[in-house]
Amino acid sequence: MNHSIAIEATEVTFDNPPGQSLLDAALRAGIELPYSCRKGVCGSCVGSIASGEVRGLNGAAIRNDTCGPDQVLYCLCEPTTDVVLQPASWKRVDPSARKTLTAKVYSNQLAAPDVSVLRLRLPAGQRAKFQAGQYLQILLEDGSARCYSMANPPHESDGATLHIRHVAGGQFSQRVAQLAPGDPLRIELPFGNVALASEDTRPIVFVAGGTGFAPVKSILDDMLKKRVQRDITLIWGAREPAGLYLRSAVERWQKQWPDFRFIAALSDVPSDDAFAGRADDALRQCCAALGGHVVYCCGSPPMVSAVRSAAAEKGLAPEDFHADVFVPGPSAAPA
Repeated sequence: MNHSIAIEATEVTFDNPPGQSLLDAALRAGIELPYSCRKGVCGSCVGSIASGEVRGLNGAAIRNDTCGPDQVLYCLCEPTTDVVLQPASWKRVDPSARKTLTAKVYSNQLAAPDVSVLRLRLPAGQRAKFQAGQYLQILLEDGSARCYSMANPPHESDGATLHIRHVAGGQFSQRVAQLAPGDPLRIELPFGNVALASEDTRPIVFVAGGTGFAPVKSILDDMLKKRVQRDITLIWGAREPAGLYLRSAVERWQKQWPDFRFIAALSDVPSDDAFAGRADDALRQCCAALGGHVVYCCGSPPMVSAVRSAAAEKGLAPEDFHADVFVPGPSAAPA
């Protein structure tokens, strides 16, 4: 049976059918709660249950180390009674803004030995409405999907640029090198809610690991277009210099913002112009106290967890850490 879900101290209510998470039920109803990976890893959807009972969807654990004592992961919970939510924030969105389209490959270039930059074009007359930092899903023939952040800014809305790391045995990534201009790909977009608040002028630190650079590029190119003036630091971590595969974008930002601070962090192969170590160590050693700052981190689960801990050590408030976690494998079923 359906259960009724409400948001505390509001008139917002929506139905939650059996087998659907609290997060997906909200999204279907046009209510957007904070979220990113939808796999219970990033912690972006953490919130409280003011009243009612929930359980793990398909037996999943409903908490991880990002949760406070009374918090759960909305993406992995389903209600067993009517429930009242106490989310960190919420807003109304148009459910019809999400589109499923057949895009075509426009270009496919190898940016690093294990990274392809794949540019897609939407059908003639179609535009993608998304926020900088959001991602799309590539829908595969077996019914599964793979998530990739859009590296292009929202004003480049006639297509999508994806930075795809080649993962050994990856069902889609191992096919990327063979994709040619004109090849069709079924996509659904947008997903994710880790966009920056436009009214926030506090200093911001971006920390990217590998192809976690893609959503950071979208956000910074959007800020460049809007002529945002803000204290900006970018830490980009990789194993070796080739992993920092798009230095030209960084150089463009440095010209726009003379005080833009870029720190390359190389963990395995040292370089004279880079910090020797991981991105979280670079955050600890190269950044002053982070109270009153915002940190936006994109990368693998271990990398994001390490940066989260480092940021907390430097005095960052938990609510000012925004994570976009790149979790390999099939995504959750689309909301």
